[in-house]
Amino acid sequence: MPPRDATVTSIGVVRSPYTVRDDTPLQSGLNSDVRAVVEVDPAYADALEGLDGFDYAWLLTWLDHEAHASPAMRQVPSFLQREGREIGLFAMRGPRRINPVGLSLVRVVEVAPPNLTFAGVDLLDGTVVIDIKPYVTAFDAPPSTPRCGWFDEVDLPASATRRSLRSDDDPAS
Repeated sequence: MPPRDATVTSIGVVRSPYTVRDDTPLQSGLNSDVRAVVEVDPAYADALEGLDGFDYAWLLTWLDHEAHASPAMRQVPSFLQREGREIGLFAMRGPRRINPVGLSLVRVVEVAPPNLTFAGVDLLDGTVVIDIKPYVTAFDAPPSTPRCGWFDEVDLPASATRRSLRSDDDPAS
């Protein structure tokens, strides 16, 4: 039996220096110095209490900048653009998903309700935030170094963007 539809509530919005998708870093961990702010809806500002005691937090976002009603189940991730290798949707982290939920591990810089300043930006300005959760090493870090599938086989350059990873001979890829 298929699961029921879910309702998601926006809790805030990201204010980021990035406004062009192709020039936005692909992963927060590869862009650890750039800062941005989550403007939390004032109705949820009290929920930030205690977050300042954490060094890192997970941002869950809604990546609706490109509506994809029916994304392909196999896609070529940005990090594999040059070789054109397709991967199953659930084995990649791109935004073209069944539910375009983004997951970013960010460094908490300052908590000043209703704002959260963070470092490690991989989000466009105006991205909707649907949740913030503290990073807890005991829960989130595996006990040993995990295999990371095809990511273990590719170069993950700092501040990589879709534009920087495109094939030199195909500007539209």
